[in-house]
Amino acid sequence: MYLYLHKLSLRTKCPGHFASEKQRVPPGRTGWPILGETLEFFSKLRQGALEEFVTDRMHKYSSKVFKTSLIGHSMAILCDAEGNKFLFANENKFVKHWWPSTIDKIFPKSDNRPNTEHTKSLRKLVAFILKGDVLREYVGTMDAIMKQHLHMYVGCSQVKVGEMAKKYVFKLACITFLGIDDQRKIDELEKGIDDIGIGLHSIPLNFPGTALHHAIKTSKLMRKEFGELIRQIKIDLSKRSSSSAKDFISHMLLATDDNGQFFSEADIACILVGLLQGSYTTVHNSITNIMMYLAEFPDVYDSVLREQKEIAYLKEPEDKFIWEDLKKMKYSWDVTCEVLRLKPPIHGAFKEAIIDFNFAGYTIPKGWKIHWIAHATHKSPKYFPNPDTFDPSRFEGDGPASYTYVPFGGGAHMCPGTEYARIAILVFLHNVVTKFRWEKLIPDEKVLHYPFPSPAHGLPVHLYPQMP
Repeated sequence: MYLYLHKLSLRTKCPGHFASEKQRVPPGRTGWPILGETLEFFSKLRQGALEEFVTDRMHKYSSKVFKTSLIGHSMAILCDAEGNKFLFANENKFVKHWWPSTIDKIFPKSDNRPNTEHTKSLRKLVAFILKGDVLREYVGTMDAIMKQHLHMYVGCSQVKVGEMAKKYVFKLACITFLGIDDQRKIDELEKGIDDIGIGLHSIPLNFPGTALHHAIKTSKLMRKEFGELIRQIKIDLSKRSSSSAKDFISHMLLATDDNGQFFSEADIACILVGLLQGSYTTVHNSITNIMMYLAEFPDVYDSVLREQKEIAYLKEPEDKFIWEDLKKMKYSWDVTCEVLRLKPPIHGAFKEAIIDFNFAGYTIPKGWKIHWIAHATHKSPKYFPNPDTFDPSRFEGDGPASYTYVPFGGGAHMCPGTEYARIAILVFLHNVVTKFRWEKLIPDEKVLHYPFPSPAHGLPVHLYPQMP
């Protein structure tokens, strides 16, 4: 998650020789003491116009990189596809992931080291359990979950798409990652994950009564509960009786970190809470935004419906989805990609310079924070003509140029949950589009952009049964 509102505890450190007058850091301004340019940054973020924060400074200072100060930190912002490529290609060489200290409070590691020091091991673990050849075994299960979920809405004339998507996405995560299919327990866990999400994006004050304090307590309770589940699966593994529903946890118990050590039960519990939280908010908001655009563009909806009907026609009513069905959804995924271009599930991410390095003729000192912003390229007419226009055809053929479309990051360090999100979204789309048409009940519903882009009222719609 990308937590722009947190007051960050680390301080920028520059090596001694960069204290000289000869250093040539990127041009820019640092704004007010302590605050820097944070207020303008968040103003643009809440307007859904973060690209303007970048383009204004590109015109003033440099088209490649500029310096600023956000929330007490010296920061370089890389502006274009070349900058994205540089960051994604040089992970652990020039830069590393950087997270606000609040992450360590909500998701503490057993050795008390910051999460940034565990990033490589965690990415390797999560990438394995979320890769395509593992997830393809779950496609039929995901389809069955969605069909069961959608049955709740048959006969409903009005629903909030946001709530529909949230319930589906969270149940999917509980069954897939935890093997939990008890609706009462799922509802209880969802409340906890909601509380953690609120704490992640709140003012970072940790004392009784604050959202952060509540999130820390909730995370601790969830990790304790997951610890009991993990211990039971560990016993099952020792008896060689693990079930397919528990494969994700079983793999975590058998995996080792970069030092060849097994992950502790406490750290696995922490990873599970993070998986639930990370797979929940971004995916259900993306689904809601896709449904919003389909309601606004009937011709696009009709083309998606035509594609999905062709897939459904070749299957018996009781047949579940299989991996090959997803590969036929080219246009539906083009539509999804265009929605994610306009409403990326994350605004960007932070890195930290681990050595002094040069980019575009300027020196980024060790210790500086670096920020890439999805909208900097997504909304650039240089890469996407008429960037504010909704046009799925941009993704036909070879699609956009490399490193211009980055809703999930890019390169070898692309978000490991990308394939999981793709499956969850396409399974949802297939089942909803082939069963319903819908009409927005608030024609001009405002879209909020922080912490994630989503319709302000959860997209209430009128549902109409799909004609045979």
